[in-house]
Amino acid sequence: MATIRLNKTARGLAPLYASTLMAGIGWSMVLPVLPVIATEFDVSLGSAAQIVTAFGVGKLVGTPVSGIMVDRFGSRLTLVLGPAIGVVAAATAATTPWFFIILAAAAAVGLGDSIWGIGREISGIDIVTPRQRGRMLSGFHGLHTTGMLVGPAFGGILTEMVNFRAVFLAFAVVAALAVILGAVSHNAMPPESGDDPSKRRDRFNLVAPLAVVRSLGSSFAALLRQIPPGFRATYAVLIFATFSSFLFRMAIQSIMPLFASAELGLSPSETGFLFSISGGLVFVMILPAGFIIDKVGRKWATVPSTGLPFIAFVLIPFTDSFLQAAALMSIVGMANGLSLGSLASSTYDIAPAGTRGRLQATRRTIAEIGGITAPLVGGILADAHGPGVAFLVFSPILLVGALLLAFVAKETLVKQGSSAGRVPASA
Repeated sequence: MATIRLNKTARGLAPLYASTLMAGIGWSMVLPVLPVIATEFDVSLGSAAQIVTAFGVGKLVGTPVSGIMVDRFGSRLTLVLGPAIGVVAAATAATTPWFFIILAAAAAVGLGDSIWGIGREISGIDIVTPRQRGRMLSGFHGLHTTGMLVGPAFGGILTEMVNFRAVFLAFAVVAALAVILGAVSHNAMPPESGDDPSKRRDRFNLVAPLAVVRSLGSSFAALLRQIPPGFRATYAVLIFATFSSFLFRMAIQSIMPLFASAELGLSPSETGFLFSISGGLVFVMILPAGFIIDKVGRKWATVPSTGLPFIAFVLIPFTDSFLQAAALMSIVGMANGLSLGSLASSTYDIAPAGTRGRLQATRRTIAEIGGITAPLVGGILADAHGPGVAFLVFSPILLVGALLLAFVAKETLVKQGSSAGRVPASA
């Protein structure tokens, strides 16, 4: 009987891909449960949406810490610690009788997710060549979003068959499996620090969270100087584009379930199926998106991935049926598919190896504000004017992001034989 032999690269990526899929399944199971949680704890729909806000706050806190940890200690620590936090948080949410504990657990899940996320990317970047970067990151982001194929539908069905607490218990099991995968994943070690005092200072600061924040603030300008001068404006645009991307995704996660329930009268399983449709298109886009990012150009993916959500957000409030909502969620899936790793690839293209974790974390930390803004502002708007209004309010931000990517940002992909705009080899 023939056996399948994986090469070194495939063996290194396999546990990273598997844990990525699990991460997407775990959190997405919670999304269609938000209206049920609102009923169970006797809170408003807008208040229930703040579960996603809490998740975003946790990601905001964890992202800069993750960047420092990866640049100082390597990736494996984050690959184990992140999902371990998720295990504890999900188990707590499954047993608590208080809504505010659910919020705290969601924040802890976000913290663990961000600590794990950058470690996963750096581990993968360390395995592949720069010309495979887009396809590798496309696979990561694609599998994470493809969790929407299974997670929301499973969460909705599990809630209807058992209760919402069973969803959190299932989440805890998935996160526990991710811990095991993290322990056997490739450990991307940082370059030797030599006698650089800033690196020794960051090692010490990891045991003092406030000192970590001060260190990040004081070193931000120094980090920017590590980027080639011709690409600093591009890095700023990538930050704003990621902000708009996070706002788009978290608005879909937090407000779309409320819109589906309150405006369309859909059940949790039907709402979960909407997300599964979107996730299915993301899965289909994994290979073509990776090809576009690596062979055609990063901007050919980043621009439409921000422009298409603008169209969807303008049309969602006028939706009055499941089929119309499914069509718009298909557009959302296409946009997510085209965004698979393109913004991250562009960032890693221009980030020197010794600062890639912190530059990626800086971009993501600022962008996480978008992730917090969407459910927070969207929840307020949902309570005051209905869930559909939030999409109209957020749509101009997506349009600005697409225009900046199209007309201000530079293409960071260096094609074979081209020297124009070439970034340093260290990037």
